[in-house]
Amino acid sequence: MTPTSLSLDLAQFRRADRWRPAEIVFWLLPVAGWFLFPENLSLLSQIAITALFALSLDLILGYAGMITLGHAAFFGIGGYAAGLLSARLGIGDPLIGLAFAGLVSAAAGAVTSFLVLRGSGLTRLMVTIGIGVMLFEAANKASGFTGGIDGLQGIEMTPILGLWSFDLYGRTAYIYSVVVLFVLFWIARRIVHSPFGLSLRGIHMNATRMPALGVSVNRRLTAIWIVGATYAGIAGALLTQTTQFISIDVLSFERSAEILLILILGGAGRLYGGLIGAVAFMSIHHFLAGIDPEFWQLWIGLILIGIVLFARGGIMGALESLGRLLARKEAVR
Repeated sequence: MTPTSLSLDLAQFRRADRWRPAEIVFWLLPVAGWFLFPENLSLLSQIAITALFALSLDLILGYAGMITLGHAAFFGIGGYAAGLLSARLGIGDPLIGLAFAGLVSAAAGAVTSFLVLRGSGLTRLMVTIGIGVMLFEAANKASGFTGGIDGLQGIEMTPILGLWSFDLYGRTAYIYSVVVLFVLFWIARRIVHSPFGLSLRGIHMNATRMPALGVSVNRRLTAIWIVGATYAGIAGALLTQTTQFISIDVLSFERSAEILLILILGGAGRLYGGLIGAVAFMSIHHFLAGIDPEFWQLWIGLILIGIVLFARGGIMGALESLGRLLARKEAVR
């Protein structure tokens, strides 16, 4: 990557920072979901939380190229931070819980970044798995404190801003989750369309050449690792607050693997890939589990294999290819 190409890419990034009509339509879908699926608002809340979790992984993997199979560690840390704040300290304010979970997860990201950045490739992958497994076992051993597999008891949330209480129908939880997702997505969008975001793409493409452009690779990777950890922790806190329950399952390796599959399904490095992947995966999961409770994982596996074989770049990649094809046909006419 040369300085000239870098400036051209930066100009393209600034143009891409403008909101497109398709994006506005996408963010109107949660509004439509409120009216079309009033009986499934709890499921829609879970989709929004999973989308935020996938977005946090996309910042690390899709833009910086840091592969991890232990990302659930930060999701669980944030979830437990919000849960313990309420259950042990009696502080049930949702916004304070989100801020606290974000800070704790950011601190965990800062501490683990020194371990993760010491290696690359498979070494880094093994380190992230090790971090996740150790945290899971630590939470399991400290079951008197964390609740273990039975879950943490005594989590109670006060009304948001003292006005909106969490109800049995999931209305408040849904609006709360979507608003948090949108705000954090907007921040992530600003990050990836900034010079910092451009440098992350450069590091992803060729980390050895970026120092020649005056880019400190380790500092930027550390920064985005902490940002991704913060986002994952907030997603975990949202799950705890909206369900008022948490168990060590949030720290499991399976959750890390699942969110990686969701991101690959949607398309890594595209911001909306994680969101679309979460919508697709959880909708398919809900549908297939309803018609085939025993073998639903088989069908999801076949769908994922099909995506990998025939839709390079996930759902977003397939949509981009379709858009280019239609544009070529229109140009020929």
